Amino acid sequence: MNSKLLIRSVTATAVCLVFGFLGIIALQNGLDSWYATLQKPWFTPPEFLFGPVWTIMYILIGISAGMVWSKGFYHKWVKTALYHFGFILLLNAFWFLFFFGLHEPMIALIAISAVFIFLLITIKWFKIVNVISAYLLIPYAVWVLYLIAFTFEFWRIN
Repeated sequence: MNSKLLIRSVTATAVCLVFGFLGIIALQNGLDSWYATLQKPWFTPPEFLFGPVWTIMYILIGISAGMVWSKGFYHKWVKTALYHFGFILLLNAFWFLFFFGLHEPMIALIAISAVFIFLLITIKWFKIVNVISAYLLIPYAVWVLYLIAFTFEFWRIN
């Protein structure tokens, strides 16, 4: 691993983890007061799993973004891929905000569905730049599909 790849992967992962930290702030706002009072879908994981799963996802997508970034931000394909990636991080933060912070599961469902759509586009762009980076986004895509079902069920039963 060259130093440029390492530095950019660490930087991208740090940015992803900052977005994760912002999500934790929204989560803490609604976890005890609102989330605890809701009916939960049968497939709701234990609360202690959310933190580690999100951390793993943010690390994987950060490494993935770092791999793309290391190809040179001057290249239009790299720029396009990373712009899509940044938009995904922003939309993902909105899911936390709408679901846990503002207690709006329907708006959160729209946000997380948009994450999935843009994630598919991002995977396509990442694959053009670096195939392995695209594959590193697949666990996140599966997690986002789970979150779509999770958010929909919360909205439906509550």
